[in-house]
Formats: sequence, C-alpha cells, structure tokens
Amino acid sequence: MAENCLHVCVTCGYPDEPRSGQILHDRIAGLLKGDEPFVLKPVTCLARCDDGCSVAATAPGKWGYLLGRLSPDHAPDLITYATAYAATASGAVLPSRRPASLKNVIIGRIPALEAAA
Repeated sequence: MAENCLHVCVTCGYPDEPRSGQILHDRIAGLLKGDEPFVLKPVTCLARCDDGCSVAATAPGKWGYLLGRLSPDHAPDLITYATAYAATASGAVLPSRRPASLKNVIIGRIPALEAAA
C-alpha cells in the first residue's frame, strides 16, 4: 500500500515566538488515534513563509497538494482532509469533499511521480 503522508512545515512562524507550524504539527499529532490511513511527517520549510502555516499531502502515484493560509486551529480538519486524500486513487479531494475551513486553501498541486519500471 502506498504511504500517504501529511507533511507539516514546523518552521512556519516567527523565530522569536512559538512556531505556529510546530504548534499545528503537535495539535495534529495529539489528535491522531494511531489507525489513520496516512502518516504525519514534520518538514522544514515549504517556502510559503508569508502564507501562514503550510502542509503538503503526498503519496506515490498520486497528485501532491500544497495547502496554505492555515493555522493551528485547522488541525482537526486537516486530519479529515488527509483521510480523504488517502482514500482517493488520484489524490484529488474536491472542494465539496473538504471541510468548510479548507475550501480555499489549495496553493498548488504537483504531478505524481511515475513508478520506476
């Protein structure tokens, strides 16, 4: 089974304050039950520093999605999104299938890598 990942930028925020990206990561981690169809991975810098917290959803053979304009309050909805992402064959989670708070947070998408022959 492909490993579906939710990457959370833990460096989002200001150096002299608690990093909002790390807070978002920790909130998501604290809400996980252990049987989710995705893994949570911290990442340093998704290059969206002026756009609030950022996350990326990726999996081999699927489109990858970059989400921004997030805050630690989005943690529960990001779990819902990552679960929906994992359930798709292509990675596409239509706006109608996203939590309301995530309707307009897609910054971009990245084509799936081809499987090695």
